[in-house]
Amino acid sequence: MVNIDIPKNYSASPSSFSGTPLLTINSDVAIDHDSSNAFEGPEKLLEVWFSASSISLPAATAPAGLKVVPAKVWKDMLELVNCKVLSIVESERVDAYLLSESSMFVFPHKLILKTCGTTTLLRGLPKILEIAALNAGFPYATPNVEAGRSAAAKPYRVFYSRKNFKFPERQRGPHRSWRDEVYSLDQLFLRGSAYMIGKMNGEHWYLYLTEPNTILTPPATPTSERRETETRLLELPSTQGSLNAHDDYDDDQDETLEILMTDLDEETAKQFYLDNASAVAEDRYYRGDYKAHVDAKQYTEDIDGLHNNDESRPGNPRCLKTIDEEVDVFSNTSSDPADPGSSDSETLIYPEQLNTEGHPLGTIVSESCGLSDVYPVSKYPDARIDAYMFEPCGFSANGVIPAPTGRDATHYFTVHVTPEPHCSYASFETNVPNKQTGRQTADVIEQVVNIFKPGRFSVTMFEGVNTEDDHDDTGAGSIVAKKTETIDKHVARKRSRLDQIPGYKRVERIVHDLEGYELVFKHYVKDGWKGGAPRLGEVDGPSTI
Repeated sequence: MVNIDIPKNYSASPSSFSGTPLLTINSDVAIDHDSSNAFEGPEKLLEVWFSASSISLPAATAPAGLKVVPAKVWKDMLELVNCKVLSIVESERVDAYLLSESSMFVFPHKLILKTCGTTTLLRGLPKILEIAALNAGFPYATPNVEAGRSAAAKPYRVFYSRKNFKFPERQRGPHRSWRDEVYSLDQLFLRGSAYMIGKMNGEHWYLYLTEPNTILTPPATPTSERRETETRLLELPSTQGSLNAHDDYDDDQDETLEILMTDLDEETAKQFYLDNASAVAEDRYYRGDYKAHVDAKQYTEDIDGLHNNDESRPGNPRCLKTIDEEVDVFSNTSSDPADPGSSDSETLIYPEQLNTEGHPLGTIVSESCGLSDVYPVSKYPDARIDAYMFEPCGFSANGVIPAPTGRDATHYFTVHVTPEPHCSYASFETNVPNKQTGRQTADVIEQVVNIFKPGRFSVTMFEGVNTEDDHDDTGAGSIVAKKTETIDKHVARKRSRLDQIPGYKRVERIVHDLEGYELVFKHYVKDGWKGGAPRLGEVDGPSTI
């Protein structure tokens, strides 16, 4: 039977399992939210790192870093972004906020904010820097850009990225063009780098990032004296290898996978409409109740059979008893809920929560579409998925994935779906490392793509690499040679497998070295695809700021 209640170990009450994430739901926002205008699926993605890791926080910082910041403070910041908090899953190492437009993840040392629609994400960035300084105790400087901000924490590193918009003319603030976004970021940080990855006349992806130990922009100078960061076009390198011979490859390095899918199969996309989700929930509810009755009846008959044995007579310690022997649970009428004369169909009251947008239907959809199987509870028993179904359509989910051993960092995944045919889009993002899953990246991509069946999709992978030189004072070149060979084999094996997603053709591949990271961008088109060219929408014109 479908259980629409939130388990005790999945609420704001103390968990019965040590280290198990806790869920808090903002009912007021969930009830009032209207997603009918969430037309722009592709998200804006911001990562602000204030330290290289959670175990290397600056001395004066709060021990829990950004996690000490109250939810109310983050909610006030999100007002600037134009989105609301629907629910929060709290865990020891990360707090996952499910938003009215996508998601936010708060770690001790970094914040990840991902928003879709016409949200104004970059308008919240100065406030994030202020919160990190005043509430979490990160080292800061006096800001010079935005009036009213008393402090700005010095980030370790900043990343901002997004796919090309379909409806850029509907964006607000600094998000009307990539050039405006770069300008806005340059007002905050020195020596940022901007890139466009992919075809200018096809699907492409934008990226802005700062160097390690980011420097805040000093007091403003006349516009004519300020350098504007140029957006560089990344093209396919001429060689297979992208890592330098002296770079260390380490499986424990930071890695993030993002799958951006468009032109979803229309029949498959129907499962992300509320009416369809309600029908699935209703079917599961009644069928689950029917099965429970059948199982209970069989159990009762088994108990009655035991009374024919002397060992099971009353008074015998091995005797089994029903909880309430005076109530006749089963009558002579049919127990099949499909039967109009069924007593069940007359007495069962179908929960209203399974007819309206919210978390109960979100849970149903995450199970029925296969999302819950990407990181199954059989392998990750403390994993939690916080899912939400919107009215009249649309779906969002956050997953908090503690490592099975409990010793490693907690990771996340997030999914967002816009199913309307004229702008269908789905995204999947995760930082669960391959080493933890025991699967290759291509296996995860294949599983996710099979859920949504897009006409085309892009994949971006960020993988951290150690860029420190490993000098050989003896002059021998064997260490460097072995490293080069290991790296080349690893890269070749990964790329070969990623080029072979069943049912799709890889039509574009770009690999680039960024300081401390390897970036891989790939674009795929479904075999036999005849859907036409993508709707680009975006033209890189002059700044409007």
